[in-house]
Amino acid sequence: MNSRLTGPVRALRVAIGLTATLAGLDKFFNVLADWSSYVSPLAAQLLPFSVGILMAIVGVVEFAVGVTILMIAPRIGAYVASAWLLVVAVNLALGRHFDVAVRDVVMSIAAFTLARFLEVQESAAVRPVADGVLHRTVTA
Repeated sequence: MNSRLTGPVRALRVAIGLTATLAGLDKFFNVLADWSSYVSPLAAQLLPFSVGILMAIVGVVEFAVGVTILMIAPRIGAYVASAWLLVVAVNLALGRHFDVAVRDVVMSIAAFTLARFLEVQESAAVRPVADGVLHRTVTA
């Protein structure tokens, strides 16, 4: 991958990873928002448990996704974040929180873009050559 993209990819990774981690933690503290107010009435009706328990589950998932992006498997975490954010956006749209839903769709696109950048970066790092031996490509 072009070395000029290293900084922007790192910034996107940190931004998405920290956002997911902090949003996940905040599901337990409600400092940033009253997260339960964003659960659509339809989703709340379909739940086999309370909205509070849902927020705890969401908090654990978001925290795990954030840590995965930051430290464990960034590409996989970014793909999961992308899909997760689309599910959240659907819930928000069902609850008529269209402004926040649009924001989450854009964040989903950013997470997907990060995943693709990381995928390209990984495939460029190891490339096969004609002799069948894998050679590591050094990027500046």
